[in-house]
Amino acid sequence: MSCIFCKIIKKKAPAEIIYENDNIIVINNIRPIMETHLLVIPKKHMESIIHIKPEDKDLMGELILTAQKVAKDKKLKGYKLAINVGEEGGQEIDHVHLHLLSGKKYVIRNQKRRQRDISKSS
Repeated sequence: MSCIFCKIIKKKAPAEIIYENDNIIVINNIRPIMETHLLVIPKKHMESIIHIKPEDKDLMGELILTAQKVAKDKKLKGYKLAINVGEEGGQEIDHVHLHLLSGKKYVIRNQKRRQRDISKSS
C-alpha cells in the first residue's frame, strides 16, 4: 500500500480528519492554497476520474454531497470544488479526491520561478 490516502484511511498515516463516514473521509490539505482547503476522498481506491466505472456513480455523488455538508457545517458562504485528473491536469496523488476551496488565496512560493520556467518552455 503506497497510496498516502489509503494509508490515511486505514489510520496508518497522520492527517487532520474533518469528517468521516463509511465511504468518505475529509481532511485538511497539508499544502493549502486558500484559507479553507480540504480534500474530500472516497475510501475506495480509484486512481483518477479516468478510472471510475458506472457502478461508482453513487459514490461520486456522495463525494459531492459530502463536500456540500462539510461546507455547510463550516458555514462557508461560497466555495469551489475541483478535481484534478492525471498528471497533466495537476493531479499529484493517484487516488480520486475533490478539493473544497474557500476564502483568501494564499501566495504560492516559487510562483515567479514556475512562471519563468513555463515561459522558457514556450
